[in-house]
This record gives sequence, C-alpha cells and structure tokens, in this order.
Amino acid sequence: MNRIIITLFLCLASVNIHGQSFIQQEISDSLFARIRGKSYKENCTTPRSDLRYLQVLHYNKEGEVLEGELICHKTIANDLLEIFRELYQAKYPIERMVLVDEYDANDEASMRANNSSAFNFRYVSGTRTLSRHSRGMAIDINPLYNPYVRQRGGRTLVEPSNAQPYADRSKDFPYKIVKGDLCYRLFRKYGFTWGGDWKNSKDYQHFEKR
Repeated sequence: MNRIIITLFLCLASVNIHGQSFIQQEISDSLFARIRGKSYKENCTTPRSDLRYLQVLHYNKEGEVLEGELICHKTIANDLLEIFRELYQAKYPIERMVLVDEYDANDEASMRANNSSAFNFRYVSGTRTLSRHSRGMAIDINPLYNPYVRQRGGRTLVEPSNAQPYADRSKDFPYKIVKGDLCYRLFRKYGFTWGGDWKNSKDYQHFEKR
C-alpha cells in the first residue's frame, strides 16, 4: 500500500512540475538587472514592458530533461509556450536554452555553444538593420547545427564560425532542422517564417514572426 501511495505521489508531483514549467512572466527587476547593458542595451528601443520571460522544459539528444529560459516579445509568448510544450512532448532535442546574456549577449559565442535564444537588441549580421531579435520577435534553435549561410564576394560565409561542417545540408547530423520536420511544422503552424526558406541567404536556425 505504501509503495502505491508513493508511486501515486511521484506521478502527481511530476505532472505538477511539468505543468508549472511552461510559464511566462513580466521582466522583474532582478531579471532586468541580468540583461541590462547586455541583451537590453542602453540604446534599446523595445520597451521592457513589451518583453516576457519564458521558462520551458526540453530534451537534449541524450534524452535528458533540461530547464530552458528565454525572453521574447509578449505577442508571441503564448505561441512559443505551445510550441515548446509540443516539442517537449515529442522529445524533440534542443541542446541548450539559456539567456544570451550568459554569453554577454555575444551572438557568435552563444551560437558556437549551440544555445537557442530569442531577444537580443542587435543588428542583422553585416548590416545596420535592426534584427527581429531586437524586438524579441525571432528565435534561433540549435544554431550551431543550423547556421546562417550567405555569399559575399564569391565566398561562402558561415555563422557561427565553427559551423562550417553543418552548412552542407545534404549531410545527416544531430539537431538538424529540415523543411517539414516537427520543429518546422510547429513554427509554421503558429505563423512563423523560417530562415531556411530565404532566397538570398539561408538562416537555418531562425524563425520569426511579423
């Protein structure tokens, strides 16, 4: 009898933990202190009140359950929670999901670590155009294995710099996003576009909403 009670308690506890692990919150003072001067730069034009902090669960390719965190625009917060809940239920692998501020908001460093992230007030690489990440309206998933690939002066540029082996999309490797897979389908279902569909460059990690 005691064994049955303990088992039932553990099952209920698991449901409760999982149920409370897909949540959104406004940006608290303590969280703002973490991001100010990093992802939330002094010249940031996105109001703090427009941003939301999300906590989710996700699996990695080893099957371990990890706690993830990210910041996004409030208008896509519910969409992302639903997407990550469905990815979690399907055990879709995401290696790492911490705030880009853990890398001093250095996008290259975050991508090299295969860190999935969203809000970061910055410019599109190689331009003076603000990225959709600056408003928290874009997210990058498993960026090391799904790099940003573009042509310049006859050369192929790959970001992050250690992602050259993964620019060849004919190869098979972990964490790869392809058109039609679960990650792609879920983001498209909620109205996001995929950088892998772009014509002049390819950003295989990138999903954004306008």
